[in-house]
Amino acid sequence: MSLDPAAAAALPRVKVVGTGLLGASIGLGLTAGGAGVVLADPSPTALALATDLGAGSVFAPAARDADDIGLVVVAAPPDVTAGAVLAELAAHPGATVTDVASVKSGILAEVAARGGDLSRYVGGHPMAGRERSGPVAARGDLFIGRPWVVCAGAKADGERVDVVRRLALALGATPVVMDAREHDASVAVVSHAPQVAASLVAARLRQAPKRAVELAGQGLRDVTRIASSDPLLWAQILAANAGPVLDVLRALRSDLEGVISGLESIAEEGGDGPAPGARAAVARVVADGNLGRELIPGKHGGQATRYAVVTVVVPDAPGSLARLFADIGDAGVNVEELGLEHAPGRAVGLVEVSVLPPVRERLEAALAAAGWRVVA
Repeated sequence: MSLDPAAAAALPRVKVVGTGLLGASIGLGLTAGGAGVVLADPSPTALALATDLGAGSVFAPAARDADDIGLVVVAAPPDVTAGAVLAELAAHPGATVTDVASVKSGILAEVAARGGDLSRYVGGHPMAGRERSGPVAARGDLFIGRPWVVCAGAKADGERVDVVRRLALALGATPVVMDAREHDASVAVVSHAPQVAASLVAARLRQAPKRAVELAGQGLRDVTRIASSDPLLWAQILAANAGPVLDVLRALRSDLEGVISGLESIAEEGGDGPAPGARAAVARVVADGNLGRELIPGKHGGQATRYAVVTVVVPDAPGSLARLFADIGDAGVNVEELGLEHAPGRAVGLVEVSVLPPVRERLEAALAAAGWRVVA
């Protein structure tokens, strides 16, 4: 998938409220497609930076900008999103208003309770982000190939819903229609609880000996990658979706208690005693994890595929990866996934190239013939 200039050009004039990572990325993607975009933000510095980056022009309420806005995208923090949506509904009586907050039920309920026009409000949530924040981290291609959840309330006008769907398509995303409750329960499982888990694991490193942390490999980096996220933003998100997240965390606690109980039984018998059922309980958690991971959509959102991994030692020097990729291309092999890990204390990296199983041996032979060290 890619940005859709035709869909962007067909959108009405767009006002983006909030020029952080998501707001500025939306502006960049839409302006690249030819849409008319104006920006608003309470921070003059963030607004100036976003305009300098090309995300749009500054919204001028006294000029014609206030009259010809057809779509407003609220990209504000979750705890102020409902208020911003209400303000934009009032400021632009003819416009469709959407948002990009990661929690939907509470916002919809507050807009309804405060008399907002629910026929023109259509909630949205692009399932995309980065560990970095602010307009400097924005990318116009941030949403390409990602789901964009469209949460239309029961009173939302069908044409308004279609405008938000076309917004997602213009940015290269895949619109997914859900109601607000289903959305909040879903993101609790696939986004919010994983953030808590990653942060908890990473927090344990603060008490770990330095020599232990120096042993860290790619597994720890994978598990803790999202632990670099913004604490204030995540405090808002978790508070706004407390109920569904609690349901997931309580289930995780039950699973964890089963592992702890099994390990305690094994430890009480010195590690080599029978401890009936304990090892099976521990193994079952890992096995269930295998099954769960296989449910995660694979390449291009399709069914997950098992790949063969070819590991190559690559010098940590300019041009090394480019040469490796060129040799893989010369072998006629497509790279399905890629991982890179640096070897401790050595100026080399280990590149894990995931390929379809039938081509593994051919790729290993081709790379060895090209002078690469392939790790068995």
